[in-house]
Amino acid sequence: MTIYIDVVLIENLIMNFIILLATGLILKEEIKVVRLLFSSLLGAIYSVVSYMSILEIYSSMILKIILSIVMIYIAFNPQTMKKMWKDILIFYLTSFVFGGVAFALIYFMKPQEILMKNGLFLGTYPLKTIILGAIIAFIIIMTAFTVVKSKITKKDMFCEIEIQLNGKNIETTAMIDTGNLLKEPITNTPVIVVEHTLLYDCIPKEILNHLEELLGGDFEEIPENIKEEYRTKLKFIPFSSLGKQNGMLLGIRADAIKIKGNDKEEKKEGIIVGIYNKSLTKRGEYRALMGIELM
Repeated sequence: MTIYIDVVLIENLIMNFIILLATGLILKEEIKVVRLLFSSLLGAIYSVVSYMSILEIYSSMILKIILSIVMIYIAFNPQTMKKMWKDILIFYLTSFVFGGVAFALIYFMKPQEILMKNGLFLGTYPLKTIILGAIIAFIIIMTAFTVVKSKITKKDMFCEIEIQLNGKNIETTAMIDTGNLLKEPITNTPVIVVEHTLLYDCIPKEILNHLEELLGGDFEEIPENIKEEYRTKLKFIPFSSLGKQNGMLLGIRADAIKIKGNDKEEKKEGIIVGIYNKSLTKRGEYRALMGIELM
């Protein structure tokens, strides 16, 4: 059976490109076609060299891992080691799906002439078979990740909470924000960010309607009795999120927070409620942000 090197190169170039493209879309990377092409070409050249058995070292596992790292670096240029290993993991998972589809096509099409050498399947089946396999695998992997991601988002990213503050109870939906590491700086107490409109039954409106003035140290609009009561209760919490760098939130310590999720209820005391003077979402899907460590 005659195997043409240029066919091996083109087949592997196409497969590598589609695998990298799927990896980039799953990870929501910035897709640069030129970088993907260079990375795919590197992998294709490796396949040719491996097939020709120019050097035995080309079949080693260590070299294959190094090749994967180099291909990911060329394609996506990850800036941290954590990001690098995440990219590589998704790259391998995607490759395994593509490999499974390729095996299935070979099984059903039963090409008359096929051989395996140095990990490569080679034969006289047409190039369109490779492209068809890549397209099927691409659809499978993208559909699977979309479904899994939507399930995780709906089930695990929201929970019901009950805030007990000043003898009143407020219930709302909170989003579990993995990036919310907000803490009160003096006591290192976790902070739950809550829309100020939720707290009118718990905190005087004179405070909630003048949050910006209070953050600036202006208490002139606050009646004396409220000023004296809340002067020691209010906390100043620095933050660098919510669309603002080096910002400040006004907070108050809750009596308790009840977190309801995964068919159980957990009560936490002494949590700080950070008062946010805008809406967290346009449609009101949730009205509080809670860090993952409170779950």
